[in-house]
Amino acid sequence: MSARIQQIEAGDRRERRLRPTRTVLVVMWIAVGVDAIVNLIPLPLAGSVVTVVSLLMELTFALSHGAVAYRWRGILVFLLLALVVSNVIEDIGVLTGVPFGHYHYTDELGAKLIEVPVLIGPAYFAVGYLAWCIATILFRPVHRGSPVVAVIGTPLVASFTMVAWDLALDPSSSTLRGRWEWEDGGGYFGVPLTNFLGWSLTVYVFYQLFALYLRRWGPEADSLERRRGGYLALPVVAYVVVAGDYVVTWLTGGHDGVPAQVMDATGYLWRSADVYESSALSAIYGMGFLALLAALRLADQHRS
Repeated sequence: MSARIQQIEAGDRRERRLRPTRTVLVVMWIAVGVDAIVNLIPLPLAGSVVTVVSLLMELTFALSHGAVAYRWRGILVFLLLALVVSNVIEDIGVLTGVPFGHYHYTDELGAKLIEVPVLIGPAYFAVGYLAWCIATILFRPVHRGSPVVAVIGTPLVASFTMVAWDLALDPSSSTLRGRWEWEDGGGYFGVPLTNFLGWSLTVYVFYQLFALYLRRWGPEADSLERRRGGYLALPVVAYVVVAGDYVVTWLTGGHDGVPAQVMDATGYLWRSADVYESSALSAIYGMGFLALLAALRLADQHRS
């Protein structure tokens, strides 16, 4: 009987270690809440302020949520992979046109690391982590000793989930707001198809490397399976907030200072209203659909 009691107590202690603390949950909810306020409520703030505050909140969320799922070592590995891979491939892209197509960054996003703004890498990490979490819900979490199908399949699902964001992001950020410029234009409101193929490659590379890391050094399967409820739903909520920004921008008529028509680098005129509406459509039926599937999957798991 004594041995049984000790076993139960040891299991209880392990269960408590696997659960995020109340403080961590509060930090994550605050980060998501502030991100929702600056993105979904029209405030008298400069666009650059909104961008920085939003990115800081998303970084805070990804680091705190990831530290619970993969411990600090794991989420810092994810951060390092996202920063290094995205910067290296984007620098190659700017210098050679491969794999994204010919483009360059303007000075709108501030200081650059070689040819790529410093803010780009953290954005890949922050939203990339949300896409990774959704992929683990839709397909399988990756843990120590995961089968090959999970080690390859989850990064693939995550890459599609991440590129769904770029479908909403790129036309408005490049063609309308001039944060980067596509030198040869493109059929998707001035953005070429090669851009999205390049994004798929870039994010897949760091997702795949992270999956290989988890298979060798990641948490055990049971430690991931026990993290249920609100903790698992939080990345879905955060992803919806990111998507909602494009819907709100369309509903409110776009960003101040953007003219009714914008000319891309090839001299082609695009109507700003069409770009905003298309970004909203992509956010609803791309990002929104993936978030809905993840939410339904979580609800089904909770019932079982």
